[in-house]
Amino acid sequence: MSDIPKKMSGVYLTGHGGLEKLVYKEDIPVPTPKSGEVLIKVNGAGVNNTDINTRLGWYSKRVTSDTNSTGEKGLVEFNGEDASWTGAPLQFPRIQGGDICGRIVQVGEGVEPKCIGSRVIVRSMQNSPNSNNPFAMQTVGSEIDGGFAQYCVTLAKEAYPVNCNWSDIELASIPISYSTAEGMLCRANIKNEKILITGASGGVGSAAIQLAKIRGASIIAQCSSHKASDLKALGANHTVNRDDDLLKVLGKNSVDAVLDLVGGSCWPQLLDILKPGGKYIVSGAIAGPVVDLDLRSLYLKDLTFYGATVNDPYVFENVIRYIEEGQIKPLVAKSFPLIDIQKAQKKFLEKKFIGKIVIKIN
Repeated sequence: MSDIPKKMSGVYLTGHGGLEKLVYKEDIPVPTPKSGEVLIKVNGAGVNNTDINTRLGWYSKRVTSDTNSTGEKGLVEFNGEDASWTGAPLQFPRIQGGDICGRIVQVGEGVEPKCIGSRVIVRSMQNSPNSNNPFAMQTVGSEIDGGFAQYCVTLAKEAYPVNCNWSDIELASIPISYSTAEGMLCRANIKNEKILITGASGGVGSAAIQLAKIRGASIIAQCSSHKASDLKALGANHTVNRDDDLLKVLGKNSVDAVLDLVGGSCWPQLLDILKPGGKYIVSGAIAGPVVDLDLRSLYLKDLTFYGATVNDPYVFENVIRYIEEGQIKPLVAKSFPLIDIQKAQKKFLEKKFIGKIVIKIN
């Protein structure tokens, strides 16, 4: 299309480190879609923990700290050779932003031109299995460039049209948080069970409340006390304070499943409150990735542990169906213009909001 510019505004992640590694530029080449790809004019891109983690190099096995305390200044020690989702070195500069909402404006070879003009959201964690690893994937904003720019390319099959009256900013709050939460629930086959969700006021946690409610679960949301009423309005049956002693408040063997997004030093309590035969599902560790596991709690209670990252496409399709059927609602706390990406991440790190921070683009 003749109206597609050659240069665009965007934010380069120039290396691992503090906020200074996020550099706003106005002369980034607009990418060209290859065979099987589409070019998207981005209108909104959500901010996620993975943006912080990737910038910091927090995925490196050398790192044992939480993400918030070092989120602005960067980590003192990490290994850049294993600091990405895949454990391979990240390629810089990289355009982050795994949550993408926009319109298709150009197609590559083999893609039907009739999709041009469609409003889409992009599946962020894209399966790319190989003979050595059936769980291999490429993650938007990590292994490939993402949505913190005016344009991005993605595989046509990973750009999903959505039929709803939500704004672009609202749709941009969905891809990572809701697919992660839905993936956790699907992986552990959560139904009408009693579950605890840690970090329940964040993007994934608040999504998990809504999605678990659809399944008929009885939900205990762990959060700061001043957020409790909002999470109950969202669908939580009960709340507990994030600093509570869970054994005292909930009791031993009191829940069927735990959806954990926090980790950290209080982690052993989660196994104590699980019923024998209970399920532990994890997809985050913002309070710290290294925990103290008493193996007796695992095997004597016949617990099942699930790690939940890679999802089959049906998980994302579920989320789109929930949107189109009006079963879930967006939770956008605040939006920022692209040039204010550093301010947006500072706001994100404060954790004083419920739902998502979104970058408004174009």
